Amino acid sequence: MKHIQTIRIFAILLAVLPAGFSACIKDKCTSKHTYTYYEPVYKTKAEVRANIKSNAPRNVENTGKLYMIGNYIFLNEIDKGIHVIDNANPSSPRNIAFIDIPGNMELAVKGNILYADLYTDLVAIDISNPAQVSVKKVIENLFPHRVYGNGFNPNNNMVIWEWKRVDTTITQNCDEWGGSGRFDMGGAVFLSNAAGPGSSSAATSPVGKGGSMARFTIMNNHLYTVNTSDLDVFNITTAADPVHSNRVNVGWNIETVYPFKNKLFIGSMTGMFIYNVVNPDNPSAAGQFNHVRTCDPVIADDDYAYVTLSSGTICQGFTNELDILKLNNFTNPQLLKVYNMTNPKGLSKSGNNLFICDGAAGLKVYNASNVMNLQLIKTISNIDAYDVIAYNNIALVVAKDGLYQYDYSNTSNIRLLSKIAVNK
Repeated sequence: MKHIQTIRIFAILLAVLPAGFSACIKDKCTSKHTYTYYEPVYKTKAEVRANIKSNAPRNVENTGKLYMIGNYIFLNEIDKGIHVIDNANPSSPRNIAFIDIPGNMELAVKGNILYADLYTDLVAIDISNPAQVSVKKVIENLFPHRVYGNGFNPNNNMVIWEWKRVDTTITQNCDEWGGSGRFDMGGAVFLSNAAGPGSSSAATSPVGKGGSMARFTIMNNHLYTVNTSDLDVFNITTAADPVHSNRVNVGWNIETVYPFKNKLFIGSMTGMFIYNVVNPDNPSAAGQFNHVRTCDPVIADDDYAYVTLSSGTICQGFTNELDILKLNNFTNPQLLKVYNMTNPKGLSKSGNNLFICDGAAGLKVYNASNVMNLQLIKTISNIDAYDVIAYNNIALVVAKDGLYQYDYSNTSNIRLLSKIAVNK
């Protein structure tokens, strides 16, 4: 997935020259080596939490997951926080504030409370006044999968606020380095998030809508989150006071979670899992479908599950397709139809309209009234689409270059309403 390799320290690139010496021992050989690295900038936990508030709006630079509720869109800026967008007029959305949450990748909203990850912690934030949000509760060390690789050890008593770029040049004697050409140490450091359609009444629901790439979702009075192997359950009957009530092991390489009618559809690199949440604090396995190793977001309706499989990611697969599964009472899903795609990721369904983010191939809109014969209505090209929420005739699309909104009230004339562009 795009957003599971999030903080990178680039490999040091050193230009080295041959180490040979001339016959004259007195000759000196030196060379200059220029390289770039990123070093962490720390703040105390108290400083970080005090700054989780409605700060001045910022440019969108690196789009992540999104969530919509009422007239607001909450758009994740990967590992930095959340943009608050007033969308009362979808033709002219206003970026009104930025909530600083270092390490943030996931979010969900119930009523006036937004839930977000702060590296390994869960934060509950009061957004009743989006221009003046405040922290209500922090639960620490819930997401241990948020770890650094390649031997980087952060200061666990502090929080990494940002990464500072350092460009430097050093001069060395030629005999200090052997070989020739450029040497790539390959030492990138990643912060890995191994652990981004309801009824028509959702417009006034206290629970908003998240995209299909999400690892956080809300059903009734519970928040469900997934990491690489576990499903965590939080009782949010009192929204501002989430209580961690259970952790269920669901397998390996888990990626996404999607709610539908007392079921959770969990996407993984190797298959789709269905969990029953009739007992909301104790989800139980109801069915599963296995496939080849690829990334796997999933959505569902009354009869079918729609699964996109994509290559070119950490999943290391080579398949790019849409799988449509017959749910068969949710216990024994069966593959009905496969449609070839370019590099599909997020998807959404509104009535008979199926929206698929097909990577660099753009946003594809299908008539899905007959799942055995999807009819392509329109391809919106020139965007590298990542995730989509289609609801109430508006499709919100997160792409590499910004947040798009399309009016699909007339599918023969799907039109762009607005774009908030990435501006680095």
